[in-house]
Amino acid sequence: MKIDLTETTASKINKALVQGRRAVGTPAVGMVLTLVIVTDEENAYDALKAANDASREHPSRTLVVIKRVSRTPRDRAKARLDAEVRVGADAVTGETVVLRLYGEAIDHAQSVVLPLLLPDAPVVVWWAVNAPLDPAKDPLGSLAQRRVTDAYAAEQPIRELTARSETYTPGDTDLSWTRITPWRSMVAAALDQMPCKVTSAEVEGEEFNPSCELLGMWLASRLDVPVTRTVSAGPGLTAVRLETSCGPIVLDRPDGSLATLSMRGQPDRAVALKRRETSELLAEELRRLDPDDTFAAALKYGVDRLGDGDPKAESETGSAPDGEAGSAQPKPAAAKKAPAKKAAAK
Repeated sequence: MKIDLTETTASKINKALVQGRRAVGTPAVGMVLTLVIVTDEENAYDALKAANDASREHPSRTLVVIKRVSRTPRDRAKARLDAEVRVGADAVTGETVVLRLYGEAIDHAQSVVLPLLLPDAPVVVWWAVNAPLDPAKDPLGSLAQRRVTDAYAAEQPIRELTARSETYTPGDTDLSWTRITPWRSMVAAALDQMPCKVTSAEVEGEEFNPSCELLGMWLASRLDVPVTRTVSAGPGLTAVRLETSCGPIVLDRPDGSLATLSMRGQPDRAVALKRRETSELLAEELRRLDPDDTFAAALKYGVDRLGDGDPKAESETGSAPDGEAGSAQPKPAAAKKAPAKKAAAK
């Protein structure tokens, strides 16, 4: 069921939600959280589809905030709120409210969202695009227990990752970190099978890919070893190589789907390591609403190794051909090797 409201208010939207629940025969509210999606009109469809798919695992009230820029000065001065309320089958397992803000209402999005939050339920804010440099200090981000960004969607992912490390607040996370969860699990499982000392590591993947950088930071912070960053044609993260006292450990995924785990003294094993959809990443983040200390440690460990994101430096780094040691970071020298610092690792 869909209810369209033009030039409306938060009070009228709440009444429409109650009316919609009664009309579809589900007067009780069985949702576990409020998910606020901040996006633009171009990316709203994909973001809402991902949220709807994730809601099958986490029934939620989804509030989509779309800030519409008015063309004329008169329209920019006039505050206006349009809404589309979806309940029942149109909202999958929860409720959805698409909010379109015009004029002065754009600068007061938190005032529109606050009355629509589920009482006594956690709040998660996800910036599908154009995330603020400091999510915790953003007016919408200050309402949430968890703040989800995606550095990969930014124009300059490494500069975005630098900003994340400098402004990190407990509760912040990034989908670039979520993308490497299977890789971290496989590497940890491999090291459990070979209790040997790791002497160095290498991460291979696309240029300017924040997931590759985060995986390198995580390895350096946890293993206290130098990490080399190698550029490949992708897709995404393609390989991790660990040099140990018992021989090399290699996790290689050239096609973005099936990986091969190679360890000395054992036969090669095929591992399903496909690139996941945004809905799967979002569902994983919604499973835990407490601060991710491992992400914080990896992010803080790499802050001194990330460059300042200068576009000229990025273009110079990007000229390295595939297969050569390079980096997605603006400072190539710091990216080729990240010497371990025990104080930082602790």
